[in-house]
Amino acid sequence: MSREPDDPVATLAEDPALGPVVRERGPVELTPAEDLYARLVVSLTRQQVSMAAAEAIEGRLFDRFEVTPESMLAADPATLHDAGLSEAKAEYVRATATAFRERGWDHDYFAGMDDDAVTAELTEVRGVGPWTAKMFLMFGLAREDVFPVEDLGIRKGMATVFDAELTRGEMRERAREWAPYRSYASMYLWRAVGG
Repeated sequence: MSREPDDPVATLAEDPALGPVVRERGPVELTPAEDLYARLVVSLTRQQVSMAAAEAIEGRLFDRFEVTPESMLAADPATLHDAGLSEAKAEYVRATATAFRERGWDHDYFAGMDDDAVTAELTEVRGVGPWTAKMFLMFGLAREDVFPVEDLGIRKGMATVFDAELTRGEMRERAREWAPYRSYASMYLWRAVGG
């Protein structure tokens, strides 16, 4: 794989630990989400559930509703529950809808903010923790250097790539070698365990 300047995939392909996964799985892309609110709702539905359960909930939610801040605020919480959202997650979806509406969150709003500032603002909203904020940074805003050490798939991927169980501190330390492309490295870690 020839390396172009600032090519995250080619750069990571040269890494001794992650390189074999990169070469086996091929290129990955990180592109900003068109709809930031819908992307955040996807992350909220994926909190602390299996991917299969999350996909089923997302399917019902997106089939039954136009997933916009306005429609989520107008929806009866019971109908959100019928779509598969727990009472807490329905509350989170509505809290983030209020934040989008009141704060004017969009790509331009976040463009001048660094990752820590985005995370700080997002996590002021009920239901948005560090993992959800990192998913938003990666898959909403396409930030290149995010490492969601809280994610079970990332922890499994690190164990696979390094053939060892690592503490979160050890994972962060090893992931420093992948900066400034830790978001891409994370996608390869998920792929290392079939993601």
